[in-house]
Amino acid sequence: MNWKYKSLTGSAFAVVMLLEPAWANDPPTRTIPIAVAGFDYIDTSGEARNQEAEHQARLQTFMRTIRADLADSGKFRIVDLACPKESCSAAQANAEQLIEDARRAGARLLLYGGIRKMSTLIQNAKAQVIDVEANQLVFDRLLSFRGDSDEAWQHAEQFLVRDLVSKDFSH
Repeated sequence: MNWKYKSLTGSAFAVVMLLEPAWANDPPTRTIPIAVAGFDYIDTSGEARNQEAEHQARLQTFMRTIRADLADSGKFRIVDLACPKESCSAAQANAEQLIEDARRAGARLLLYGGIRKMSTLIQNAKAQVIDVEANQLVFDRLLSFRGDSDEAWQHAEQFLVRDLVSKDFSH
């Protein structure tokens, strides 16, 4: 009985010793450097009440949260863009310059987009990701979301982050 115990213990030790080098050689999880340009916002709903201040506040929260959530996912490392303009967005910068700024900042990916309020109830969020190393569009989504409330914007942001995190951006 004692012999079997020693044999099993010795076998288990041998298995662990054989597997240990595989664990030790696993490459560390690498985060993907991503630059997140400011999203643009346009309201074509024709509503009488001026909501510009509310929309800008929601857009700022959307952008701050998307950067934080992408970083918190463990998949991405946020790289800051050093744009000459106060807002690094596709509408305010030349596309080639935005890509070059992302490349110069050390990003492998560039996320940019915009939100358009179509009506009182419907908004669209367009998000695209460029692989700046390959100079190729690798992600292109048009999301529709209902409502113009903090909760509606938060839901759209969370959906976009889940979509980005689930995408395989490996070469």
